[in-house]
Amino acid sequence: MLSAQKKSDAGHSVHKIGGTSMTQVDAVMDNILVGNRSEEELYNRVFVVSAYGGFTDLLLENKKTGEAGVYQLYAGSETDWAWGDALTKVSEKMCEINEKIFGDAPELKLANAFVQERIEGTRSCLMDLHRLCSFGHFKLEKHLLTVREMLSAIGEAHSAHNTMLLLRAKGVNAVFADLSGWREPEASTLDGRIEKVFTDIDLPSQLAIATGYAQCSEGLMSIYGRGYSEVTFSRIACLTKAREAIIHKEFHLSSADPRIVGEDSVRPIGRTSYDVADQLSNMGMEAIHPRAAKGLRQNDIPLRIANTFEPEHPGTVIDDHWNPENSRVEIVTGVPTAFEIEVFNQDMVGVPGGEESILSVLKRYKVPTVTKNLNANTITHYVSAPLKQIRRCVDEIEAKHPEATVQTRKVAIVSVIGANIAQPGLFARSVSILDEAGVELVASHYPSRRVDLQFVVAEGDFDKAVIALHRGLVEGKKSESANTEDSGDESANKQEKLKAA
Repeated sequence: MLSAQKKSDAGHSVHKIGGTSMTQVDAVMDNILVGNRSEEELYNRVFVVSAYGGFTDLLLENKKTGEAGVYQLYAGSETDWAWGDALTKVSEKMCEINEKIFGDAPELKLANAFVQERIEGTRSCLMDLHRLCSFGHFKLEKHLLTVREMLSAIGEAHSAHNTMLLLRAKGVNAVFADLSGWREPEASTLDGRIEKVFTDIDLPSQLAIATGYAQCSEGLMSIYGRGYSEVTFSRIACLTKAREAIIHKEFHLSSADPRIVGEDSVRPIGRTSYDVADQLSNMGMEAIHPRAAKGLRQNDIPLRIANTFEPEHPGTVIDDHWNPENSRVEIVTGVPTAFEIEVFNQDMVGVPGGEESILSVLKRYKVPTVTKNLNANTITHYVSAPLKQIRRCVDEIEAKHPEATVQTRKVAIVSVIGANIAQPGLFARSVSILDEAGVELVASHYPSRRVDLQFVVAEGDFDKAVIALHRGLVEGKKSESANTEDSGDESANKQEKLKAA
């Protein structure tokens, strides 16, 4: 466990900075890390950083286009060395970033030497593994997940080390908290790795810069995919007993996508609950990875979503104590492209668990269900996944149920979300708003927990539905909800004053 000093220190905060923000080095340094902060304000903070924007794509694969990075080239290689050229390209780009950040400062030499050590050490390891697997007794497939994690770690170690050097150049006592397990002889659990690294860090006098990737026996990427950095961030906050966890993004957590409804129409949410954060994750609009949120929620640590470029703005606070008395719609969001998988099967009538075989197929192909409908003879799943995966699911469902009729089509899902949306007539009003906007409903859901409404519409009506619902349920309620837009203690104090008056 962490030392007694660390366990008793409840005055620190843990921050996470995403890759897009990390690329804006000057803004991060001025708005988040240093700026005009006094000596006391500089410390009692831990920063968990992602790789600079685009580097994880180069090291693994492009998240949007699927273009092969070093990992994909290595995993598919037999005799060619294309992955080696790709790794060299990563090294060159990292050194270009270093030169842009440090110029002709003496730290440039240290930054480039760090890149050289990590890149060439990794290259040597991968070449040895490739040679080893040329013998029939060893199979490359069994080691690919470890390779993936090793490559991913390079990007975050690079950005964390650079940040430490920049801070030291400014006179800040920064510490490189390397959780990547580089050249560590023994494996460790995630908690064990964090405790080992942080046990010798004095938070009141040292500013810890930690890698978003943490090497551990559980295998972060196998469980959390590329969302592992938020899990690392959450575990650090929980293990060090932080007073607050803060994620710095390049945008506010707002009432809708400003690109759809217009920047003048949206507003930061101010304060909301972890229930709302879970619903956002279900819609693919993650404020935080749901597994990371679970840890913070269980340890009663509030989460703040802050805008990197508006440091004076309080952002949005998410905690487990936000139970607003007044019903209010906080966010209108959704999935612009989803698929409906409808299975009509009369053999399901009266059969308990009749949908289990369908669920097993979706699980096998890792196709997440956003929402679903079920009646006597039909089950309809609304899912968000690539078309290739959908087709495989449909083929297997048809093979398992030759008597069933399976139909698919593209749809969109729009969700109205809030910590308390139990106001009478909200569902009917929402349906009326969509009808007046000319949006035809495919399906609708009003779950009993009363934190979200879900509307399935034609794919081409997604923007129209979001604009209409936001205008009718959020923009029209601005004056009524003004007192709930502030965050944290300030919001609570204002509400107490109103009650007293």
